[in-house]
Amino acid sequence: MTHAEVAKELIKCFKRGNKTLICGNGGSAAESQHFAAELVGKLNTRRRPLPAISLTTDTSILTAVANDFNFYYVFARQVEALGKKGDILITISTSGHSTNVNVAAMAALRQKMEVIELPRNGRNSQRIQEIQLRFIHDVCQIVEDEYLKDDWKSSFSEQSYNLSGNKDNVDWIKGGK
Repeated sequence: MTHAEVAKELIKCFKRGNKTLICGNGGSAAESQHFAAELVGKLNTRRRPLPAISLTTDTSILTAVANDFNFYYVFARQVEALGKKGDILITISTSGHSTNVNVAAMAALRQKMEVIELPRNGRNSQRIQEIQLRFIHDVCQIVEDEYLKDDWKSSFSEQSYNLSGNKDNVDWIKGGK
């Protein structure tokens, strides 16, 4: 899929009230977290947060499942617990041979989720990851532009968190120091 096609699928997912789950190993785990952060936080412009979860971040779940079952199931168990029909699982891999990522994709399909695999263009892991990061940023920009066009500007305000009396917090929240 192209970045425009992936963005279109994410936009449809979010607009119908669903979420995206993201997984990968090693550098792809870091990219998974980065992707989720761009969707929940922002890429360039403040807007409402979008529901995205990286499945690589909860060490208690990862180690418990690896210990009690097998490392092959560390993402699949989370997909079974958190995923539902209409959600999207995004898989990130430089090789395409990560068993735990592939098992997660099978679990997502059983849950009637859509599975999107980031493309693996490049000569080696380093180049593939660089291209995937650019792909992630391009997807997030399209999604962000769509939500800004639909007046999904940030509903976040310091008043909603009663921080208005603390100038340092307010400046930080507004993107200042």
